[in-house]
Amino acid sequence: MTAALNGARAASTAQETARIRVTEIFLSLQGEAAQVGWPTVFVRLTGCPLRCRWCDTEYSFSGGEAMGVDAVVQTVADFGVRHVCVTGGEPLAQPGCLPLLRSLCDRGLVVSLETSGALAIDVVDPRVTIVMDLKAPGSGETTRNRSGNLAQLKPGDQLKFVLAGRDDFDWALDWLRGHALPAGVEVLFSPVHGELEPAVLADWIVEARAPVRFQVQLHKLLWGDVPGR
Repeated sequence: MTAALNGARAASTAQETARIRVTEIFLSLQGEAAQVGWPTVFVRLTGCPLRCRWCDTEYSFSGGEAMGVDAVVQTVADFGVRHVCVTGGEPLAQPGCLPLLRSLCDRGLVVSLETSGALAIDVVDPRVTIVMDLKAPGSGETTRNRSGNLAQLKPGDQLKFVLAGRDDFDWALDWLRGHALPAGVEVLFSPVHGELEPAVLADWIVEARAPVRFQVQLHKLLWGDVPGR
């Protein structure tokens, strides 16, 4: 009992003292995945080991502000909404992301994590909904896909493919045919904004009878490429 209590105290202390580098925290509408349309607080962490060709958040690669986990959680709570999305960059590149996710869940919030899938997700709190972005060839980062992550997805998680053209679309369909997904994992196909017309991708999905859900980035339809929206 004493060892368990000491372990719990150590974990609590580590969470209180953990610091993470944050690019921005803002309130908007969730523009993607299963929670689309909900007022959501976005916590964008700084840093990313990938360099996707079509990345639209390069401003998060460096800089940011160092904050304690408790301060981030309180900032999120002060917005007064239930949904929070931890994103980047690549949020899992920072060790402090894990205690942040746990603490947000402990506050009773509906927590999602947007990750590239290039880093292990088995360490993520199971209460978190994972949206994993599998990299298609058009991104230039296909070799960073971590195959072991697939088996770690759980019901309610989502596997996202951002596609720049027909080659990416065909690659994604071939990938899906060759891999068995865990039950309850939804597959999302999304066009690269400004590069692949949404209607074209929608037609391809319908013609192929693809077992995927089409999505566009709602926030970009509403506000364009304005950061923090």
